[in-house]
Amino acid sequence: MAGEDGDSEGVIRRDRFSGGPARGFMSSLAADERIFEADLAVDRAHVVMLASQDIIESEVASEILAALDEVEAAGHDALSGGEDVHEAIEAAVIDIVGPDGGKMHTARSRNDEVATCIRYRLREDVLSALDASLALRESLLETAAAHTETVMPGYTHLQPAQPTTVAHFLLSYERAVARDCARLMCAYERINQSPLGSAAFAGTPFDVNRELVSDLLGFDRVMENSMDASATRDFLAETLSALTTHAVTLSGLAEDLVIFSNKGLVELSDDYSSTSSIMPQKKNPDTMELVRAVAGDAVGELTGLLTTLKGLPRAYNRDLQRAHKHAFRTVDDVAEAAAVAAGAVGSATWPEDELAAAAGDGFSTATGVADLLAMAGLPFRTAHEVVAEAAARSEGTPDVATLDAVATDVLGESLFTHVTAEAVEAALDPTESVASRDSVGGPAPAAVEATLSTARDELSDDAAAVADARDSLAAAAEGLEEEVSSYV
Repeated sequence: MAGEDGDSEGVIRRDRFSGGPARGFMSSLAADERIFEADLAVDRAHVVMLASQDIIESEVASEILAALDEVEAAGHDALSGGEDVHEAIEAAVIDIVGPDGGKMHTARSRNDEVATCIRYRLREDVLSALDASLALRESLLETAAAHTETVMPGYTHLQPAQPTTVAHFLLSYERAVARDCARLMCAYERINQSPLGSAAFAGTPFDVNRELVSDLLGFDRVMENSMDASATRDFLAETLSALTTHAVTLSGLAEDLVIFSNKGLVELSDDYSSTSSIMPQKKNPDTMELVRAVAGDAVGELTGLLTTLKGLPRAYNRDLQRAHKHAFRTVDDVAEAAAVAAGAVGSATWPEDELAAAAGDGFSTATGVADLLAMAGLPFRTAHEVVAEAAARSEGTPDVATLDAVATDVLGESLFTHVTAEAVEAALDPTESVASRDSVGGPAPAAVEATLSTARDELSDDAAAVADARDSLAAAAEGLEEEVSSYV
């Protein structure tokens, strides 16, 4: 059944504003497919609230809710027109119900409606991104646990620096990803607040129950200032910033795996590699290169969003129609990149012999020798001078005799006045050097085991928090369905 003028879109937008060459430019209907289901949920919760507050008749609410079921069954592609999904759904409801279908928009604006829909959908996407990041942490932890004693070279400035272990290296990324997860979880808390009931920005004279709608949609709380609720997109900026930071972490991990692959220090699974179209001997770490590139895309999307938001006056401006796309594109890309990184880490092979052989490259144990002398009472700068001169006189790692000769020249006394030859030999050995670095957070196996234990506990807590959030949303959806069924 059509509206009184036979044109439901005209009822919503009025004929004066229903045509013209800019209509297509202004329309976001195609892009709004992502929030189609969210809008239906928001519509249902709002209509239930209107009926419960006696703002609209129960019979009308029943007709509108039944019409929304028809719209959902037909799907987004069946929507015939409108500037956006919100207008198109309302037009479809009016086509089915008649003029009373327009009562579904009582006491709200598209401003608070779209803000609510974006939050409703984005929180699901953030939870999915968190699932991928939690899986990456689990992969990093499991692989690290298998390599607590696998010695490898550590680098600064891409130069051999000090020996470490595969576990210590992987845990450095797990700790970073854990912080990325914490940022996303904080962002989720600020996403999960309900703007609905704020109307255009100045509230409404109707006796609405904003808390009821918030509960039906699974939000934690109602946003208190109606202008802020309808206008702000800072939750998008915060979420996108957290996702971009996570993408940069993933890019670092990917870069290291690409470099280590080049050096023969890790071999990625064939599932996470490719070959050349012309050079049959090639095995390329292509997936990691793509993970690395996601960070560039994320930075671009964050820049685009912040540039759009910069300087916008309160309360609502149409610029905001283009804001949420940045976040939705990025959350998809980053979640996928995290999942790929998790698979690559979990299936990679770490060749222990090659890693051990490279661990001492570039006299990487030099700091350990200097530390040994300092612990014996020499000023660290003096110890540093002795070891540096020994390195200069040698090709590669100096032997004990060379170190003793340099000490005699620099100190005027034998090295063995301060330390034993056996202690020096141990300090020169990469495995012994790693074992000696048992400070909290260090690479020694015992220190790594402590970090692993802490990380496992935090992962379990974070996974439980994400599961609780999902359960809360599922319970709200079930409650909304029950409320709707009481009318339909």
